[in-house]
Amino acid sequence: MNEAPVSAVTLADSGAGIARAAAAKINLYLHVTGKRADGYHLLDSLAVFAGVHDTVVAQENESLTLSLNGPFGATLSASAAGDNLVLRAAKLLREKSGVKAGAAITLVKRLPVASGIGGGSADAAATLLACDSLWKAKAAISDLAAMALQLGADVPICLHGRAAFFGGIGEEIADAPKLPPAFFVLINPGIPLSTADVFRARKGAFGNPGRFSDAPKDAAELARILETRRNDLNEPAIGLCPVLSHVLETLAAARGCLLSRMSGSGATCFGLFATEARAKEAAREIQAKQPRWWVSASALIADTRTLGPVLR
Repeated sequence: MNEAPVSAVTLADSGAGIARAAAAKINLYLHVTGKRADGYHLLDSLAVFAGVHDTVVAQENESLTLSLNGPFGATLSASAAGDNLVLRAAKLLREKSGVKAGAAITLVKRLPVASGIGGGSADAAATLLACDSLWKAKAAISDLAAMALQLGADVPICLHGRAAFFGGIGEEIADAPKLPPAFFVLINPGIPLSTADVFRARKGAFGNPGRFSDAPKDAAELARILETRRNDLNEPAIGLCPVLSHVLETLAAARGCLLSRMSGSGATCFGLFATEARAKEAAREIQAKQPRWWVSASALIADTRTLGPVLR
């Protein structure tokens, strides 16, 4: 199981500057609806967030630096850190806003890397917000959104931070209907999957959008709606990472699991539960049987602003 989140109180008391939670992004469904001439795939998805998150902390500093810690901090090697999305986001904001200041950025990495839950994208979005506040750049949300899309297809929805349908290559965002309380068990088997490789392995016809307008009354109804939708990257991901079949079967067999599905391009899968107690029970039992898997029980978060304030 992942370590407990760094609390807002701890960060505030330490004088750590400005902190932003970078929540795991979960694709409740993901349809590939087409492909552009430039090779980018067109998507339709319902994205929500989970209570488990990375944390980005930005402090005043003359230069722009990045420190990595947390359970998965070591996964981002020193050589890769120079091209980390966090630094790219800070540099882009500084360039676009004309800011000359630096920042000492700390990334507390709790989410698995290359895992289909938007960890790097959420980190980049959190960095844009944290540095905008630190530098008092006051960038318009439309400008931040344009920067987010420049950084990656998942960054705009992570910047939006609310349950939403997204389309195109990530730039078309529309708020979802109100979603009921629900809980996730997230599992990553510890095998990174390249998004590009998964898309290259995908075959077959393109799908249609799966959007809906009526608000589900409870988690069970949400699961029933999602059952008629799918993740179009499931088959190619399993072809590249066969253990995903076992992960999905394990989730489906857990008591109280309403739906099991892969998120994004994998390899993280989720089980949807109606109650926190059932989700935590399932997570404990699965972790005991599979100690090498990353397993986390957390709430479905429809608005990441509930995860805590910006710390000044």
